[in-house]
Amino acid sequence: MQTHFSSEQFLLQGTPFYYYDIALLDATLAEIKRCIESDAHWHVHYAVKANANPTILSHIAHAELGADCVSGGEIEAAIAAGIPASRIVYAGVGKSDWEIEIGLKHNISCFNVESVEELQVINELATRRNIVARVAFRINPNVDAHTHEKITTGLSENKFGIDMCDMEEAIYLAQSLSHVEYIGLHFHIGSQILDNEPFRQLCLRINELQERLEKSNIYTPNINVGGGLGINYEDPDAESIPNFESYFRTFREALQLREGQQLHFELGRSIVAQCGSLISRVLYIKKGHTKQFLILDASMTELVRPAMYGAFHKVQRISIENETTVLEKKDSIYDVVGPVCESSDVFVKNYSLPSCERGDLIAIRSAGAYGESMASTYNLRPLPSSLLG
Repeated sequence: MQTHFSSEQFLLQGTPFYYYDIALLDATLAEIKRCIESDAHWHVHYAVKANANPTILSHIAHAELGADCVSGGEIEAAIAAGIPASRIVYAGVGKSDWEIEIGLKHNISCFNVESVEELQVINELATRRNIVARVAFRINPNVDAHTHEKITTGLSENKFGIDMCDMEEAIYLAQSLSHVEYIGLHFHIGSQILDNEPFRQLCLRINELQERLEKSNIYTPNINVGGGLGINYEDPDAESIPNFESYFRTFREALQLREGQQLHFELGRSIVAQCGSLISRVLYIKKGHTKQFLILDASMTELVRPAMYGAFHKVQRISIENETTVLEKKDSIYDVVGPVCESSDVFVKNYSLPSCERGDLIAIRSAGAYGESMASTYNLRPLPSSLLG
């Protein structure tokens, strides 16, 4: 399924802006539902941090997905979009008291707890309300996701989760407290994972941990395996919807669930990345002695991933002809850069594009995840608007 660009809308819209192909988003959500429809105990929670655009959240709510939140603001955004609190899980290594209070007020499904100190605070705040908070422990499984170091979360050296050797002690503490209820284990090993082998290794580790807990007569109603499934940044139209079938099959084959156990997933990037593009205009073509710079009105303040991670996004010139849009073929070499006063404000270097002119429209693809949600006002630039297709 190829992303559709609307020429008439683009001509009227000031740049830079985010364009979302809602038909592609809905097709992606439908494919996820198709892949798990035979598994009654499986639940997908959308990782709100990937993109909290209200329209996107409303479509996710309509598809009956839950929400994976990492802040109090995300909990409120999910509920405002129509996602029931009963399908909201809340993770984060540093939950503030006011954020925990939001979760308690709405009686969310589960707090994914990352330390015994956090557990004690949740119990204290729940005691004041005279309610019982459901908790799962995020366990650091020491599984290498083989992805970028800044988006790896499941190694012992990372800040996230509780060490495996402390798992039983944490659960015993939860069972001793009056206003929390232990309901599960939570894991998340990283992001932009393109090989299912790390997920298989995670399953094997969970199997080991479950056997350990059963020897201590500890039953775990819920297993949450997090997210992390990657997307094809190199050729988004060739794989506009990720291979969810293969991803879910890995867990179906490798994870040994107990009777009645509920399995939870927290997918973000793989749901929204390909439906979003950052649309910009060419400000100048600066011709140096050794290279040409294509200077856009979009920058690292709208899409920080290339500057922060060295991430690649496909860049295309959009030609508007007779009110249709065409993504043109390549024939010139540019460094595609933004106007912000930082040397890191570069989208891609030595990149082949059609010869461009001032005012040409440029699409930076696969920007639906961690684009708009990470935008900033650095240099006092305004936050980008969004356009729905």
